[in-house]
Amino acid sequence: MLRIWTLFILIIVFFTAIIFRLFYWQIIRGDDLRSQASAQYNLELTIPAVRGTIADVRGSPLAMNQQASLVYGQPKEIENKPMVAKLIAPLLKVEEPSLLETLSLPDRVWVPLAHKVETPVVDEIKKMNIKGIGFEPEPKRYYPEASMAAQLLGFVGSDQNGQDMGYFGLEGFYDRELRGRGGSIQMEKDVQGSAILVGDSRRTEAQDGRSLVLWTDRTVQHIAESRLSAGIEKYGAKEGTVTIMDPKTGGILAMATYPSYDPARYGDFDRTLYKNPIVASTYEPGSTYKVLVVSGAIQEKAVKADTIMNEEGPVDVGDYTIRTWNNQYHGPITITKVLEYSSNVGMVFIGNKLGKEKLLKYIHAYGFGSPTGIDLQEESSPEMRKDTEWRDIDLATASFGQGIAVTPIQMVRAVGALANDGWLMEPHMVKEIVDSTGKKTEIKPKKVRQVVSASTADILTEMMVSAVDLGEAKWAKPAGYRIAGKTGTAQIPVAGHYDEKKTIASFVGFGPADDPKFVMLVTLREPQSSPWGSETAAPLFFNIARDLFAYYSLPASP
Repeated sequence: MLRIWTLFILIIVFFTAIIFRLFYWQIIRGDDLRSQASAQYNLELTIPAVRGTIADVRGSPLAMNQQASLVYGQPKEIENKPMVAKLIAPLLKVEEPSLLETLSLPDRVWVPLAHKVETPVVDEIKKMNIKGIGFEPEPKRYYPEASMAAQLLGFVGSDQNGQDMGYFGLEGFYDRELRGRGGSIQMEKDVQGSAILVGDSRRTEAQDGRSLVLWTDRTVQHIAESRLSAGIEKYGAKEGTVTIMDPKTGGILAMATYPSYDPARYGDFDRTLYKNPIVASTYEPGSTYKVLVVSGAIQEKAVKADTIMNEEGPVDVGDYTIRTWNNQYHGPITITKVLEYSSNVGMVFIGNKLGKEKLLKYIHAYGFGSPTGIDLQEESSPEMRKDTEWRDIDLATASFGQGIAVTPIQMVRAVGALANDGWLMEPHMVKEIVDSTGKKTEIKPKKVRQVVSASTADILTEMMVSAVDLGEAKWAKPAGYRIAGKTGTAQIPVAGHYDEKKTIASFVGFGPADDPKFVMLVTLREPQSSPWGSETAAPLFFNIARDLFAYYSLPASP
């Protein structure tokens, strides 16, 4: 009886092992084995998809495709491989030994030799009429405006498998939509590996990528870039940015950065230039931040525009002393004058009136400490200290824009809320996506939250108009236009302390003030002609604004 049971158990174990083995081969390894089997009698060629284009709001192309080819070899068809390698290696810009090695690979029916070869080179090779060398269309990314909007667009490189892949900017963020889906051709092959022309074949067409239509206007982008370049040279700044947004939609009209690069030749440039500093780099906003703190104080009824404070001298906060930027004091002044004079002492007064909890409330409400959600790949957001870790001196310095880090896109969006009845918008690059059949998908503007009321926004607008008309930069303002704005000059923190000789000069504002068509932020890093925003960033802002008023046909008042 024991032997019967032992035999029975062995039979069960044997059949169980067979079942598990069959499960392994048919289920777990099934796809892999089918692929290997198919490869023994099928030859598969890839049909590349055409990458979608990127155009500005008026349809002008910013990124498109130009005709190019994949050059491939059929080793079994090439008679004199060393001679062929010698002839075409210089044209393909590859090493002759490497090319010969590729052409000599055993049991290979088809080998790629060079990708995205431009038409003139292909024509030269075709003239040689070399048997076994073939060509397949393979579009190459082309940027008709060269380096314009490079850090906004990003570039197309290769992934680990040699396939096209977008990096940074729009090319990176929308890579899946732009790249499409490649197709293939499967043909039966004989024992020698050659295609059987009369055998079965199966073709799967490529699905071309979707195209993007931006909010960005090519003309506005050109204005911003040309004016920024001239400003960098005039003021001797190391770096600079210009960000222009429609405050009512959140649509980005232009992003200009300096220094930049050419996306078609990205490999020739320092990799540090690939990231867009408008969304990826941080800075301390300085006095431009004051308008946001004042808006919170007015919204909470902690102060009014005509509230009087006494600017009689420096104020002490713990072990620190806060002074005005020019060490001048004006005695009793209104809150409107605090902005006009850009008084740090006045802002400490306002910050104290608002209080810690409510000041932090508006810092968060305006979106600082978290990404804006803009559709660019490399957006980052500086971390904020925990609310419980804010000291009195931290709150004091934050009230006038020091000791707090922001990105330019965060700053322009926050001030944009004051131009939009207090509504904070999600900034966006793409207005609509168009598929290969022409079907359009609109990306609608997105309201995030209302930070302050429309009446508070109107009060701040008038205060900012007064700051422009009566402030330090009034000499540069375009005549006949009401512009709401604020200058900023922030010292740059170096090794735990501030360097008085190194500043970031900035100006933020919107216009026309009564019906804003744009909100704009200009930043200049370490300008040499003057450290002050009123003497560098402000005139650059006004020069761009003057061009925008003309472009949008907005007449000046008499």
